Amino acid sequence: MEKFRWAYIGNGSIAATTAAGVMKGDHAITAVYGRNTEKVRSFAEKTGAKAYTNVDEMLAQGGFDAVYIATPHTSHVEYALKAIERKIPVLCEKPVAVCAEDAQKLACAARKNETYFAEAMWTWFCDPAAQVKKWIDGGEIGKVSSVTVNYAFPGLILPKTSRVRTPETAGGALLDIGIYPITYCYNLFGYPDEISCEGEIKDGIDIAETVTLKYSDGPVCTLKMSLKTLKESCVIKGEKGKISVPMFHMARKATLSGENGRKIFRGRTDYLTEFTAVSREIKEGLKESRFVPLKATEDCLKIMDECRKQMKLVYPFEK
Repeated sequence: MEKFRWAYIGNGSIAATTAAGVMKGDHAITAVYGRNTEKVRSFAEKTGAKAYTNVDEMLAQGGFDAVYIATPHTSHVEYALKAIERKIPVLCEKPVAVCAEDAQKLACAARKNETYFAEAMWTWFCDPAAQVKKWIDGGEIGKVSSVTVNYAFPGLILPKTSRVRTPETAGGALLDIGIYPITYCYNLFGYPDEISCEGEIKDGIDIAETVTLKYSDGPVCTLKMSLKTLKESCVIKGEKGKISVPMFHMARKATLSGENGRKIFRGRTDYLTEFTAVSREIKEGLKESRFVPLKATEDCLKIMDECRKQMKLVYPFEK
């Protein structure tokens, strides 16, 4: 089988991690762009790609089937638009932008140029999250009353120069990790009727927050994100039982406890599954993903915009 060819924009830690998984399948990385000559050459040597320090040159040269963007999210829009305007399919790391307005620009450009664009929300390209949705939609736990999600990692131990801790790169808990529980609830229940957010801001970034999403005829979702601790859990309660997904954003197991006993679903959430799903959609000629449609990407950023508004969180480049 002929391998699907990727051009990487970015050669940092997430690029290296995805590359390790992607190259185990029917994929090849044939080009990579980075600003640092030494680093991009090192990445290219490890992956068999051609190194570029000029992104326009790489995009014009071609020799690949799609672009994967793995830079800090403040630069996603710039690079994505360059590719979309050349009608090159794009898989862009989450969040695809800092605000909903920029996400809408990307969606409009993708539609105008009839070019595939998808957010790299790996959780929803893989089976465990899809199974949870099937259980809920199928009424396995009855009407859902509450969802409680915790997602935290000790980001504050990272150097102050890390993108996670830097206001100039839109660092903080909400955009970096909060997008996962927000997207999870959105994909299960849609856009909420009420959004509330209380957060803790330090040194220009949000280091923790609690986001509450309420649905008039549905559940109350309580989402807690933090850069101060290490914790991850998701519990969905209904009138007839509950669903538990301990490592929800990269799940390999989901447990249903209901009237008919206990069911355990086992699957994988990994980068190879995500990239393979995207490559298949592109080969099919789709212009947006079945798994992560453009509207979902836009709506989740709208939710995060509202959270930032309530926290009064403004990044330096927005002032």
